[in-house]
Amino acid sequence: MPRPPALRRFPPARRAPAPRKRLGRGRRQGGSGSGPGPVARQWRERPGRDAWREYAASFVRSGLLQAPGPGGGGEAAPAARSLAAVEATDGAVVLLLPHAQKLTFTGKCRLTCLYGAVRVFGFTIAQEQPAYDLFSPQTHCALTIEAVIYETLEKSKKEMRISARAMLRAHHVPRAARIKLMKNFAPLCSVVLLDGLDTSVTRFILNHPEFSHIFRVKRQRGPCFTPEDAALASTGIGKRDPESGLIFSESSVSAIEELIQACCEEDDGCPVILVCGPKSIGKSTFNRYLINLLLNHLPCVEYLECDLGQTEFTPPGCVSLINVSEPCLGPPFTHQRMPRKMVYYGEASCDQDTERYIDTVKYVFNSYKKEVPLVINTMGWVKGVGLLLLIDIIRLLAPSHIVQISVEDFKDMPRFTPEYINLAAGLHTKGKLQGKCKSMDVSGMEDWKQYEGESDFQTLTTGHKLLCVQPKFPGAGNAGEARVHSSILRDVAMLGYLGQLQPLETRSVLPLHSLVPYQVPFNAVALRVIHTDVAPIHIMYSVNASWVGLCRILDEVRCQTDGPVLLTQTPVCDCLGFGIIRGVDMERKLYHILTPVPPENLRLVNCLLLGNITIPDCVFTNQQGTEGEIPYVTSEYNYDISGAGKLKMKKHLKRREHSR
Repeated sequence: MPRPPALRRFPPARRAPAPRKRLGRGRRQGGSGSGPGPVARQWRERPGRDAWREYAASFVRSGLLQAPGPGGGGEAAPAARSLAAVEATDGAVVLLLPHAQKLTFTGKCRLTCLYGAVRVFGFTIAQEQPAYDLFSPQTHCALTIEAVIYETLEKSKKEMRISARAMLRAHHVPRAARIKLMKNFAPLCSVVLLDGLDTSVTRFILNHPEFSHIFRVKRQRGPCFTPEDAALASTGIGKRDPESGLIFSESSVSAIEELIQACCEEDDGCPVILVCGPKSIGKSTFNRYLINLLLNHLPCVEYLECDLGQTEFTPPGCVSLINVSEPCLGPPFTHQRMPRKMVYYGEASCDQDTERYIDTVKYVFNSYKKEVPLVINTMGWVKGVGLLLLIDIIRLLAPSHIVQISVEDFKDMPRFTPEYINLAAGLHTKGKLQGKCKSMDVSGMEDWKQYEGESDFQTLTTGHKLLCVQPKFPGAGNAGEARVHSSILRDVAMLGYLGQLQPLETRSVLPLHSLVPYQVPFNAVALRVIHTDVAPIHIMYSVNASWVGLCRILDEVRCQTDGPVLLTQTPVCDCLGFGIIRGVDMERKLYHILTPVPPENLRLVNCLLLGNITIPDCVFTNQQGTEGEIPYVTSEYNYDISGAGKLKMKKHLKRREHSR
């Protein structure tokens, strides 16, 4: 029987190991510390450019990346043993994974690596690292836990067993469970502890009937339901078909290998990686996986969010720059964080005001210090005007690498080669004239036509490396076959943000109307409705029960009266968070605002921006303790009133003729 490919890289335990420098005891070990892991260290010991080819191939052999098979997925190395799972305590399971063995699951749990190392969505977790929360809902591709190589190969088999048994005792695993696990123990095995996970954010989301099923584990019956399945179900997770997990094509693996090389070397400065492609093509999944891989070798990565509709770390409608130092082991609604720089644009699309969108991206991008690699996410709007706008964004941000994800038959998006970006016309910029480019000096490149009447939009024409990726997962590029419609994902992301309002000390879900709001005087903050014109006498009707951005403008807010301070133009300014105006006291001239933003940041807020991002309907309909008609949700309405006919479109609902 041939030796598995992943084991050929490393010597067997009986062979005397070559002297090498041991890993430091940083936050991550076994290939996930602050510096390069063992694979990177071995590469640096080999001089010459040919060393990189060996270094890139070692990611596949060592388990950091899976080699694609003929069908576009991966062919795992054969495992002599299967996984074993036993209950340790109430709500906790100890899982033993032989090398290259995988567990693809749905649910949520907290993973602690007791022995060896495992990889979850590209991030390597070794023993002595902290526990990590894993979220694998039905709305996204399932997570996979896979055992990988770790640096204990110098030990004998007996020493490995003694070390594994000692770790199980240290975590108070019952004796019967230890005996069962050790019967299946073999060299290169990894042992993890899976605890049931219950957070205030997930409790708040699951409390809404529309989303109560997203972590639900399907009950299995019959002869295929094994004791391991029963043990995992007690933790709140269930096994899934490996094909429901992450599937990478050969082009994806090749692109990731090259990006990791560029980020680890940094010969030409910190790489700026821009990922683009149409809707439902896997851009966000690619970004999360790439970030997790980079965090195995780097302490942090910068992330620039330019997609207004499907944001990663914030509620929708924002352009943000965030320093990512922790892995992304779940969908966006599980890791809502405060960015380093954020602007509230106020729309899920920029088609109505592209100039303000460009200004917003430029304002946020100027905060990037070029000290660590930057990953840029872009919109899935790549047809017509969207394509021209994307060309402008590429010229503005001047990435060193462009990852262009597209299916084979997608003809609306040309290849973004350096020559094409330099010559093609954008929405607000013109390409170089081929007849004059030979006589044009470098300074002349900044004189292309910019905004109508503006000259501060400086574009760069530095070359970039184009990496073309063709995904192979089912439904790639077909928005109609997406797991969940984009509007639903926006709603659940906002619920994830509002879940931060829930107190940590209680396990029950408190309705939002029972929480104590902040009182803000009218004359303490300026007010602006972004997406439409509202008469001043009607401004309070539009503000009440609305989602607002809590922002800071440089101008001092001054008002001679107690009335609201209204801005005449939409500012491009820092956003410190979000809140709900749950009431307006016209007698006392006060806004009542619910927000999870800490008080020290609220002192800086002097502007409220109201956009076209609405509070999810379930927030109103799911409030407990209300009798009669629910406030702000009417069952009868007079459509003869001017403006009453404009309804919010529910694009995820099928038409009657298509519902048969």
